[in-house]
Amino acid sequence: MSYCIRRKAHDMEGENHTSIPQFLLLGFSEDPELQPVLFGLFLSMYLITVLGNLLIILAVTSDPHLHTPMYFFLSNLSFMDICFVSTTIPKMLVNIQTQTRDISYKGCLTQSYFFMIFAGLDNFLLTLMAFDRFVAIRHPLNYLIIMSPHFCGLLVLVSWLLIFCDSLLHILLMKQLTFSVDTEIPHFFCDVAQVLKAACSDTLVNTICLYVTTLLVGVFPASGILFSYCQIISTLMKMSSASKQKAFSTCGSHLCVVSLFYGTGLGVYLSSAVSSSAHRSMVASVMYTVVTPMLNPFIYSLRNQDVMGALGRLLRRTVSFPSWIPTLSCKWKLRSLKTIL
Repeated sequence: MSYCIRRKAHDMEGENHTSIPQFLLLGFSEDPELQPVLFGLFLSMYLITVLGNLLIILAVTSDPHLHTPMYFFLSNLSFMDICFVSTTIPKMLVNIQTQTRDISYKGCLTQSYFFMIFAGLDNFLLTLMAFDRFVAIRHPLNYLIIMSPHFCGLLVLVSWLLIFCDSLLHILLMKQLTFSVDTEIPHFFCDVAQVLKAACSDTLVNTICLYVTTLLVGVFPASGILFSYCQIISTLMKMSSASKQKAFSTCGSHLCVVSLFYGTGLGVYLSSAVSSSAHRSMVASVMYTVVTPMLNPFIYSLRNQDVMGALGRLLRRTVSFPSWIPTLSCKWKLRSLKTIL
């Protein structure tokens, strides 16, 4: 901290005032022997995450049976998960491959901005999916009327607008902070909490804002999910065994994803609060930034017969109808028309 104070005073005197600060992402290890292992591990997890979530999106959009509110929210969640991992992992892979650790000041703020957006949208989408299950089980006769396509689209749009404003507020406050020229961040991406710790200036306003928005974006959605499932369970207790089994099968996948997302997020918070080791907090962060988005497609496909069936039909269509067949078919039809004419 003393170095930061001296750097700030030095800049105020005018010398080196035009120096642009940059950040050094320390990552997991500086051991050269571990770099290929880390690169291969995270590249594999990134590709699996992108491919798995992309398959979910293709299955939902291509199968008319899945054009329902629940799978509309699921396809949005899969898209958010792709964006979520793409915010952090590619930059880390580039740093490992080039054996560099730096990220520019603007690049760090941009990464923090999009990380907050997609993490917050994951929260909101999981809450909307819980609300969808609540309406489907508590009000089955009015389900399609309440959860109309326009209303579902409006819910997602409002979620986008809220999280955009929240993330923009954080970035505008972070732009008021001062940093040293080579600020070290003990993480593999520009985590907002770690960036605030590395700042040279007072971060009281930023910290208060961070806690308030965490309450609004994290705790309130989690409370909404908890309330929805309390109501769902109370309703299921009054149903027959067959209805219970069907309802639990539709809610089971969502409950697994919610438990994984909030469980790993809580683990990160507790690890940073109990232990002062930045390395442990960084390892715990991998669970909700990389592992959770990677596992979501497997949870929804393996535990959901509708998604499994849609994926099977998608793969069969892909194998049975190569891309050149429709072209030949169109040419054959045109040739037949010319012959007739």
